[in-house]
Amino acid sequence: MSKSVLPKVPKIKAPSARKTSTKTAALKAQPDADKTLNMILSRLEDMKAEETVTIDLRGKSAFSDYMIVTSGRANRHVGAIAENVAKGLKENGIKSIHVEGLPNCDWVLIDSGDVVVHVFRPEVREFYNLERMWTQGPTAVKAV
Repeated sequence: MSKSVLPKVPKIKAPSARKTSTKTAALKAQPDADKTLNMILSRLEDMKAEETVTIDLRGKSAFSDYMIVTSGRANRHVGAIAENVAKGLKENGIKSIHVEGLPNCDWVLIDSGDVVVHVFRPEVREFYNLERMWTQGPTAVKAV
């Protein structure tokens, strides 16, 4: 019988994966979402955003906890609101912000993870009517 000349290496135990339910994870993440929501609403009020609506998506959607839909009076106002909110998010340590629509400023989307903000010009908001889509209850599909 031959013996191995290699030194014995102690076995390293793999870290055990911690099992956390989705509900528990959501509850732990909740204070951050509320803090972010309040900061955004404060910024919107400071920038004189109009007709601000907050939609609670918890339990309805997996991609976000809250959706805010608001309006600016004109393209410049929409852009200024969006830039101010994005700046506030960055100042509060939220680094992974995604902003779309800033060049045209008809509809600017700001995705901070826990809170999604839609800033519209009034005509564009009326056309898309996102509030209706997210606040309506589920409707049964009728077979013809």
